[in-house]
Amino acid sequence: MSSLLPSIATNVVQWQASHGRNHLPWQQTRDPYRVWLSEIMLQQTQVSTVLGYYDRFLQQFPDVASLAAAPEDEVMALWSGLGYYSRARNLHKCAKAVVAEHGGVFPRSAAVLATLSGIGRSTAAAIASFCFAERVAILDANVKRVLTRVLAYGEDLSSSRNEKALWQLAEDLLPTHDLHNAMPRYTQGLMDLGATLCVPRNPSCLVCPLQTQCRAAQHGNPQSYPVKTRKTKRSSQAWWLLVLRDAAGHVCLQRRPSSGGDTGIWAGLFSPPVYASLAEAGASLQSLDLTVVARQDWPAQLHVLTHRDLFLHPVVVDVAGVLPALPPALADWGWHAGAAWPQLGLPAPVRKLLESL
Repeated sequence: MSSLLPSIATNVVQWQASHGRNHLPWQQTRDPYRVWLSEIMLQQTQVSTVLGYYDRFLQQFPDVASLAAAPEDEVMALWSGLGYYSRARNLHKCAKAVVAEHGGVFPRSAAVLATLSGIGRSTAAAIASFCFAERVAILDANVKRVLTRVLAYGEDLSSSRNEKALWQLAEDLLPTHDLHNAMPRYTQGLMDLGATLCVPRNPSCLVCPLQTQCRAAQHGNPQSYPVKTRKTKRSSQAWWLLVLRDAAGHVCLQRRPSSGGDTGIWAGLFSPPVYASLAEAGASLQSLDLTVVARQDWPAQLHVLTHRDLFLHPVVVDVAGVLPALPPALADWGWHAGAAWPQLGLPAPVRKLLESL
């Protein structure tokens, strides 16, 4: 591989400067707060989706101190619809740690950044590379695809040993000169190649700057890489949502538990109470001692998660009175006016459901 080392970094840096993505808002700064925010939002989320959220977050929280000082519900409400809500909780926790433990200044090294909540090894390296030109490797899904193809690295990445070996190869390929300019461009260039040319299916090898060095392209089998035999199986689950609405239009919402089992879905967010069956939802309704005015069982709505299909069955129940009393044991339930619930942290399908009421 030694013959590849100088040319790969040089080619990626030159290609990124002339053909890569250079227009995104977080690319116009070396402010670690803005770069960190973009990196967290971009985890498993497309750039087109992130752009609007990124702008709204910066308007609400222009720096790490304002984010750290904000109530968690305000952060979750702003994140609502972006998915993978543990990212938002870790984002808030990380901001607090930066303020409390680092004087409001992000650490300059990837090793220290990786100790903060929600920042893994690759994300830490991206921040350190973009903002401080540290010579560290990233290895997100796109970069794994690029590097395993270039190197024809056919070891199974389901094995931690093989992934560790790929990390070492990624570090060997890093630029060695003019790091202040080369490291941000090289890091961004690998991301850009994986996102635009070296895609999972039908990669654009003919216009790739690494075509002549890419062993997979030379062998005509780029789609054989990366190799990962252990795949997560998809599953499906049905939930019944008990949507209670009083005479004034208040809706009853429950704050979901913060962790544990199936509560990992929408953890810490607000939603109508969730049940595993229609019978359980009906039994719960009966136990509330509310006067039911009308009830509608709405058709199921499919909500697609990364590894699970969630079938949501809304049971919409109108009850008599305004803010009728709820049992004291249900302390995490509460009535919310139409002007108030949009400001809560709501999962996207719940927000859509309430808007349709």
